Amino acid sequence: MSRDEPDYSASAREQNRRAWDALVGRQQRFTRPASDQYVADSSAIIAHDSWLPGGVAGRRVLCLASGGGRQSAFYASAGATVTVVDVSPEMLSLDRQVAAERGLNIRAVETSMEDLSAFATAEFDVVIQPVSTCYVPNVARVYREVSRVIAPGGIYISQHKQPGSLQADVQPSPRGYELQEPYYRSGPLPPVVGSLHREEGTAEFLHRWEELLGELCRAGFVIEDLMEPPHADPAAAAGSFGHRSCYVAPYVRIKARRLATSRSGHGTASALWVPE
Repeated sequence: MSRDEPDYSASAREQNRRAWDALVGRQQRFTRPASDQYVADSSAIIAHDSWLPGGVAGRRVLCLASGGGRQSAFYASAGATVTVVDVSPEMLSLDRQVAAERGLNIRAVETSMEDLSAFATAEFDVVIQPVSTCYVPNVARVYREVSRVIAPGGIYISQHKQPGSLQADVQPSPRGYELQEPYYRSGPLPPVVGSLHREEGTAEFLHRWEELLGELCRAGFVIEDLMEPPHADPAAAAGSFGHRSCYVAPYVRIKARRLATSRSGHGTASALWVPE
């Protein structure tokens, strides 16, 4: 965000809180808690994940902007001490429900991913953040907050919507999925209805690669790995999620480690990610 650009944080936070509360009421696909089998298999899944060496048992895990009863239940079932943060009280109600039903110890805290002042410096060993940075105008603020609350040498695993996916049309033209939104833009993206690539009613922002990767490094992290989760399906119908993914990858997943000393002067870090 430039000096002359308005700060959309407060308005976006309120819009996204209301939107996700409403999506819970409609049982949207990302508001469905983890299945019994998924939770039961958590330790085995993590054991085969090269990004989570040694598993998470006994480790302090922050599930950031990831309410909904999925991420928190997955890591708590694998033996982690879990805190889940979300801006939506209805999403967090699903985490509390899952914790009560399964006898899991999960701390749920309602706050924005841009404001982790409720937590102490180096309070967490691992931070897991599913797709969510698109809901804030300034990703650097999020990275700085994570940098402070994560312990030195810790792992931060985050997933993001790729900028190209947020630029591209959802329906193909004769020449493919053409770019509709500028790469260098200010303010939230236009609203959508019925999209499989964005969430209806939310305020979303396009973050450039310089922001997604560069700001992460400037916050005191070193990037250890990066992958694009595969969603392409050449046999899928034109206009479908799988067909569009053949042309533009929807997501990127990043594994970063908090350096012992930060150029930005903020805390220390550690993080983990949940398989889909």
